[in-house]
Amino acid sequence: MDRRLFAGAARWAPLRETFRWDIPERVNIANLCCDDWAAEVPDRVAIIHRGQDGSRTEWTYGDLKRASDGLAVALAARGVGRGDRVAVLLAQHPLVMVAHMAALKLGSVVLPLFTLFGEDALRYRLADSGARAVVTDPANLPRVAALRPDLPDLELLISTGAAEGDALALADLMSTPAAGFAAADTAAEDPAVMIYTSGTTGDPKGVLHAHRFLFGHMPCVELSLGLFGQPGDVGWTPADWAWIGGLMDMAIPCLYYGVPLVSHRFAKFEAEAAYALLVEEKVTAGFIPPTALRLMKQVAPPEGLRLRAVSSGGEPLGADMLDWGERVLGAEINELYGQTEANLIVGARSAMMDRVPGAMGLAVPGHEVRLMDEAGREVAPGDVGEVCLKLPDPVAFLRYWNKPEATEKKIRDGWLRTGDLATRASDGQITFHARDDDVITSAGYRIGPSEIEAALLRHPDVVMAAVVGEPDPIRTEIVVAHVVLREGASWEDMEEALKTLVRDRVSAHLVPRKVIRAEHLPMTATGKIMRRALRGG
Repeated sequence: MDRRLFAGAARWAPLRETFRWDIPERVNIANLCCDDWAAEVPDRVAIIHRGQDGSRTEWTYGDLKRASDGLAVALAARGVGRGDRVAVLLAQHPLVMVAHMAALKLGSVVLPLFTLFGEDALRYRLADSGARAVVTDPANLPRVAALRPDLPDLELLISTGAAEGDALALADLMSTPAAGFAAADTAAEDPAVMIYTSGTTGDPKGVLHAHRFLFGHMPCVELSLGLFGQPGDVGWTPADWAWIGGLMDMAIPCLYYGVPLVSHRFAKFEAEAAYALLVEEKVTAGFIPPTALRLMKQVAPPEGLRLRAVSSGGEPLGADMLDWGERVLGAEINELYGQTEANLIVGARSAMMDRVPGAMGLAVPGHEVRLMDEAGREVAPGDVGEVCLKLPDPVAFLRYWNKPEATEKKIRDGWLRTGDLATRASDGQITFHARDDDVITSAGYRIGPSEIEAALLRHPDVVMAAVVGEPDPIRTEIVVAHVVLREGASWEDMEEALKTLVRDRVSAHLVPRKVIRAEHLPMTATGKIMRRALRGG
């Protein structure tokens, strides 16, 4: 079953002219990513799990179908059905996908949640979504149980451990007889997944997606991962599957294409351990966020890497990272862009376009992307505009959960407005400028932090960098850089060296007035730097 959209390494731009969507009216993600494969090749490996204790287990599509069928029947017997939200509070593990597939088979809505969420974050998401069931592990079960008085809609607690108190054992539910069970007949437009935004500005918003959004991801996934889905491919990401990046840039696409997916929970990401996993599991394609790549860049890779392509997104990468990937890893590092509401709409692949250092790439085939001003006019090449996506588009969200006003603000005149600012070159290459709320206004200039951060990261001793504006009575704001240095690096003369680097690499008017050394930078659960927290907002 070959589901690949693109057969060869043609140029990217012509593909945008010829590509057409072919999305059935009735579709269920669980059929595409589980049951169809189980019917054709039940013994095909779906997930390879590496336990923290060194164990290694393989789950076939047949295993995944049997477990998710049993769980679906058990949930249905307890009243879970179409439209109900089923929360999954688990770290990377095959059981995450069992829970996802079971919920999707019922026509329910999967609600992925980070195990790193604190009490307030969990309470808000479970209460706002009206989640009816939560699947979690023994470590997180007490936290959810303690919140139940505040969660009147929550009826079922399910634990990957033994039954405890009101919590049911997932293993018992998965073993429920399910002969003849079939996934619900869902429309492509029916709700399937809800992922909450990071909440860096205001309350987090539940982003509701339909079953069709799986198709919307595939062109960028396939192209940015070097024509992903080839025989022998193995996929892996260190990103949590509760983030749309980990879930939809790697985990779900692996299951869709029949590519073995490696799952492993790093208690703390370590480059050496990541390299070992890549070699031992013969990984050919990975979605690896910029922060993880920068940590890997500090360590010499081992012999035996089989990486062909790496996609990365969330923060811009510089030319040095692209060069390092090809020269040291022997793999393309291809940037991609999207957000929870509309993921993977811009991308790059070195073999299919002329790469521009610092640019995210071109609009992905199937997606019409324009840069617009506030009035909805397309801006001229070189000018800063808001990244906007033409609707309808299969990758676009349905709506914000219980927030119609926010939905209306996000979607205007047939365009989804991302809130991200960028510039476009005459050849169509798009370069990220800033979030609209990350822009620094200084002495009449509108300054985006990304270009400055990229320059700072060129210094061999800088591991992470974040640039924000600080109020100033004369200039409105001044540019302030926060940097994390590699272990053992000296701060002596570093501030002036970094200012000189920005002056030489970017522009004198963008040189930070202050450079502050930080032990760490505040980050969202998805690995994005929280510039708002650095601004004190």
